[in-house]
Amino acid sequence: MYFVDPLYARRQTQNAILYICAILALPSPQMNIFKQLALTKHGSRGAAIESCRACFSLFHSSLHTSVEVHAQEEEVVIALGSNVGDRLHNFNEALQLMNKSAIHITRHACLYETEPAYVTDQPLFLNSAVRGITKLGPHELLGVLKKIEKDLGRSDGIRYGPRPIDLDILFYGKFKIQSEILTVPHERIWERPFVMAPLMDLLGSYVDSDNVACWHALSIHSGGLFKSWEKLGGESLIGKDGLKRVLPIGNHLWDWSQRTSVMGILNLTPDSFSDGGKFQSVEAAVSQVRSMISDGADIIDLGAQSTRPMATRVSAEEELDRLIPVLEAVMKMPEVEGKLLSVDTFYSEVASEAVGKGAHIVNDVSSGQLDSKMLSVVAGLKVPYIAMHMRGDPSTMQNSENLKYENVCEQVASELYSRVRDAELSGVPAWRIIIDPGIGFSKNTESNLDLLNGLSNIRAEIGKRSLGLSHAPMLIGPSRKRFLGDVCGRPAAVDRDPASVASVTAGVLGGANIVRVHNVRDCLDAVKLCDAMLKRRRSI
Repeated sequence: MYFVDPLYARRQTQNAILYICAILALPSPQMNIFKQLALTKHGSRGAAIESCRACFSLFHSSLHTSVEVHAQEEEVVIALGSNVGDRLHNFNEALQLMNKSAIHITRHACLYETEPAYVTDQPLFLNSAVRGITKLGPHELLGVLKKIEKDLGRSDGIRYGPRPIDLDILFYGKFKIQSEILTVPHERIWERPFVMAPLMDLLGSYVDSDNVACWHALSIHSGGLFKSWEKLGGESLIGKDGLKRVLPIGNHLWDWSQRTSVMGILNLTPDSFSDGGKFQSVEAAVSQVRSMISDGADIIDLGAQSTRPMATRVSAEEELDRLIPVLEAVMKMPEVEGKLLSVDTFYSEVASEAVGKGAHIVNDVSSGQLDSKMLSVVAGLKVPYIAMHMRGDPSTMQNSENLKYENVCEQVASELYSRVRDAELSGVPAWRIIIDPGIGFSKNTESNLDLLNGLSNIRAEIGKRSLGLSHAPMLIGPSRKRFLGDVCGRPAAVDRDPASVASVTAGVLGGANIVRVHNVRDCLDAVKLCDAMLKRRRSI
């Protein structure tokens, strides 16, 4: 089911009024039908889609002239596929070339590893899709995409066979196009889960624009694109052998639906709230990493800047002085083979240096708010980016203004979505983003409890605007936080491990994919039990 965004609907009048945009009557041997809607008025829920459908039907039955139309600016949807060579590199190169070719990318779908269709004896594909804005006409756009394919090594071969890159136009503005060389919408969208899944990611559960309304109207099913996806099997298909939603991390693709990952915390600071000063020497830090890996940690998160409430900020230089010797030593540990290293920083300089030394992930408590260069730097680093919700900075986050919420889950989701959109527009694709609601950051005890209870609500709220971002891996970090001490009467952070285990349990059962913890051993047991319960629940 689709919903019209209330804010969008209020901007429209009650009656649907359809305008036929100017069509330049210049004959073209390539074009036999070219149609456009400029839908500007919507009524009740669903009226947008039904009005678009009516206008497309009108054109289909009455327009027979051959015309070429040159758009001023149109929103487009382009599908990407690759199964030859370095598939992710092919995607990155294609996106760069698109942006250089007057196609401004604005949204990214998730990344999917899929079994080949039609010709099955070939390697697995990577698939995704993007939304963008362009002034190129549809056939100009097609020409640009074909040139990008050629530049990246694609040549004529077996139809549906292996290819380094495949770029298809799924939608072009509000147009329906049928020519000798181009059909829009792409004629086989409706039978391809590997196309429909990323296409759904580019939408929100609310219809928030004329273009989206018309894309729904172009579906072959009366319920719009969501009904078409449902007919194929919808979300029940994800995670199975033929269609896995993945995040590129390190040298592999991570399917986070299989099990919950445990991130062990390594504080290299003298003043962290739980274990400040314990691991400042390289020897002590290496010993703690070895212990956490032995206990089952999947990821080690190294932080050299305290983000506890009222913490004094240190410079990027001082943070690097604490971090780099430890990171270099950890990288030499044989036990680290197959594990992931994350750097906990809000400085772009630290993030860049750490990734250059071997870190796989950037974990930013500010989501780019405390360093204006962070998002562009992360985009260039091409590593996963953990975007956390926080108001203010560690020195101000717990002031009375930053603790005010009417509905904490809705507001955290809305503010976090805004931060993630900034990252995406800076070049960090949705398939590299991990979201963190920021438990303990600019929240009081009640708000933290509401977040733990409402992780699914946060996803749903983000999903109103972007289903792709709502599917992103979610990290939570309640370990030893003050609210656990308030609830359980444990003023000392080291006494809060049982409560940490309970909060991790609640989080995993509520939809968290990564838990950031101090006590890896006990929390891993909780995670294993939760994963077994969830697997059993899905099998029934």
